[in-house]
Amino acid sequence: MNAQIFFVQGEFRLIHIPLDVYSSFLQHILKLLLPYYPSTQETPDGHIEGLNSAGKHHFLNISVTPLECSIICHYSWARDIFEPAIQKLQPVLSGASGVSISKDVYNVFSVNSSTGEAGGRVMDLTSPLAMAGVSILFNSTYYTDFIVIPAKDRQTVNQALLARGFEFSESDHKYEPPSYTHSRGPSSASQPPSTPPPSSVAELQDRILSQLRKRNIVPVVPPNLELIQCMGKEIAEEDDYIPPGAHDNGYRHPTDDSDSEPAFWTDINTRLYMRLIMALSEQPRFLSITITEEDGASLLIDKSLLRVFGASVAGDRDAVLIPILLDLAEMPLESTGIVCGVAGKIVDGMRSVESDEFAQYAKELTYLSTVRSGTVLLGRAGTNMALNALKPLHEVINSSDKQSSPMATRAA
Repeated sequence: MNAQIFFVQGEFRLIHIPLDVYSSFLQHILKLLLPYYPSTQETPDGHIEGLNSAGKHHFLNISVTPLECSIICHYSWARDIFEPAIQKLQPVLSGASGVSISKDVYNVFSVNSSTGEAGGRVMDLTSPLAMAGVSILFNSTYYTDFIVIPAKDRQTVNQALLARGFEFSESDHKYEPPSYTHSRGPSSASQPPSTPPPSSVAELQDRILSQLRKRNIVPVVPPNLELIQCMGKEIAEEDDYIPPGAHDNGYRHPTDDSDSEPAFWTDINTRLYMRLIMALSEQPRFLSITITEEDGASLLIDKSLLRVFGASVAGDRDAVLIPILLDLAEMPLESTGIVCGVAGKIVDGMRSVESDEFAQYAKELTYLSTVRSGTVLLGRAGTNMALNALKPLHEVINSSDKQSSPMATRAA
């Protein structure tokens, strides 16, 4: 696979918010989209932690699905926005105890690939990491593919992908871990494996499906839900509105004086952000947005939300994707091989069709990982074939199987 890997600056945490308390955390979610803090939150060089000099996130993902609200953000935003909110709401709000922030911190890397077959990219990227025992989250966006890994496994990831012919950007070879300290609880991924590692990708796929089946995890297609993948349009000349009070929000570009307007408001498409806030305020059925400093905003949204976003997004509005959901709440966060196992089983099941059909299905197949669930994405025609490939998950497990070896840790 001809691809180059770029690590995203910073370390990140995963946040899970149950849907029944989503509205109570909406204000805090929206704060992530309006990235400016009082000057007391700035670093000594004038930057805000987790943002570049223009006030943009290095990486941010907010996903609202039929199963959960999932957030991947810089560790400082989890610390400063969500930890205080959880502490405040837990004593008074039923269900707030279900909100969680990962103890471990994570790295994010993007993969620029020349291949147009999404399904092939999923397998090429995830299988070597699964075989290396690395737990991942996978996010295929409008622009590129992102993989989220535990920071402690970064060296293992480098070695596994270099061995498979991937290339890292020059700056990533010079990576040095940050010098700050942070709390980190024990991770089961750091413990010795309870079972021998799989000898092949096929064995890993069978092992993963067996573990999902034992947990009664079955694929679900939500009724009447169609998704569209699109991108936020670049700022247009007419999008020059600066919100009232923006000059007083405390954010200062390090090269400007204190009276200059925040770079964030001059560089974004405010129409897109206003529509995004509107959509999130209504607790959408499905909305996933990934924002990076390099590519801008990439969205995966319920097709019915196109009426909200209007001309602020661009993309093929007829390229409908059907989500197949897997509720992974019963799986340990450190579990390995889920993306590789599920996607690989689907790809294998599709090989029975004509080559032209297979190429089309494989081109459409993508995957979105959230903190406690996974979403397989396919066009309408490929959905039934994918469900047939995952039929083993519906098989009944007898009691002796349920008491067999402990679950393998979760690596994609």
